[in-house]
Amino acid sequence: MTIRSREIIENLAEVRGRVERAAVAANRPPSEVNLIVVTKTFPTSDLEILYELGLRNFGENRDQEGAPKAGSLPSDIHWHFQGQIQSKKLRSIASWAQTIHSLDQYSHAIKLNEIATSPIEVFVQVDLQTPASPDRGGVPILGLDDLLASLQSLTNLKVMGLMAVAPLGEEPQLAFSRLSQIHSQVRASYPESRYLSCGMSGDFEAAIAAGATHIRVGSSILGSR
Repeated sequence: MTIRSREIIENLAEVRGRVERAAVAANRPPSEVNLIVVTKTFPTSDLEILYELGLRNFGENRDQEGAPKAGSLPSDIHWHFQGQIQSKKLRSIASWAQTIHSLDQYSHAIKLNEIATSPIEVFVQVDLQTPASPDRGGVPILGLDDLLASLQSLTNLKVMGLMAVAPLGEEPQLAFSRLSQIHSQVRASYPESRYLSCGMSGDFEAAIAAGATHIRVGSSILGSR
């Protein structure tokens, strides 16, 4: 076993322990929490180690990095795209990512629906910043219902639920609590949007407490970039 393999094994075990403890504390079964390993900037050799450990959900932020990785690794990996979307990259992203966590514009949804050869899972990214902070991505809360309503007619998109990032300077517990309330309202109108993607290495316990079903963890498993 290499030093790098041992490091990843130990980090992964620690993260899984944290996930389990956070879920139990929230009276939730740990199996409800889907762990996505954020592999951006890390070499394919690290992903091969993760694959040998049984991991199949990997997240990338840039098409330029995700596409070649997806092309060189086993086909049973489930790829998640979570970066800000560029319209010119959508066709390529759709060719390798099964789930997109950062949909926040109807124009992108229309194009994605047109180019998809099979249904693509999407999370609608919500901007929790007050006032809204477009540079971080996400649809403003006041525009969320209109976007969700518009997505209902796009048959090649499977709307999974909401995604958000805790704003800088705000306690994650408060941000994710607001997100949980928004998600509850969304589910009342769109029951199929039952999943919640939030929480990263520094705040995923708070996200699990707020009901996160998908957490995106990178540095706690793979180390600092």
